[in-house]
Amino acid sequence: MSQTIETATLGGGCFWCLEAVYLRVEGVVAVESGYAGGQTVNPTYEQVCDGATGHAEVVKVDFDPAKISYREILDIFFAIHDPTQLNRQGNDVGTQYRSVIFTHSPEQGAIAEQAIRELAAEGVYDGKIVTQVLPLDGNYFPAEAYHQNYFAQHPDQGYCAFVVAPKVAKFRQKFAHRLKA
Repeated sequence: MSQTIETATLGGGCFWCLEAVYLRVEGVVAVESGYAGGQTVNPTYEQVCDGATGHAEVVKVDFDPAKISYREILDIFFAIHDPTQLNRQGNDVGTQYRSVIFTHSPEQGAIAEQAIRELAAEGVYDGKIVTQVLPLDGNYFPAEAYHQNYFAQHPDQGYCAFVVAPKVAKFRQKFAHRLKA
């Protein structure tokens, strides 16, 4: 029996935060930190941090749609970052930290736009949702090896302890039914 795997590419602040959460989601088969949406081919972390490449820090999430839907992937995304902050998440400031959904198909784009409309109509956030929805169009580059599985390798590092860990805890609390066994 062949397994169909779909991919979501999401930016919501530092990729370490998103990666740490999605690695724990039932139905997710792989997560890779990377860069998307900019004009520089194969940028470095330093180039992206300078803000001149136009890339966002993102995670590429490969998932089994028989176990978790794209919409559920997005529900988690919207719960673990603040989609009302333009070009920032907390103290991480710059376009590389923007809230963005890079779609892999027109269907993903429609689902993302619908999710944003529903969240706005429900008044979930105090401010306006500024999340961009853009086609990926092959504009994705993996981050350097030392960024992969970062939180698991550096749980006591300051940023991980004070920024990543609380996001993981929030996910565990709100989406306990979605935790890997």
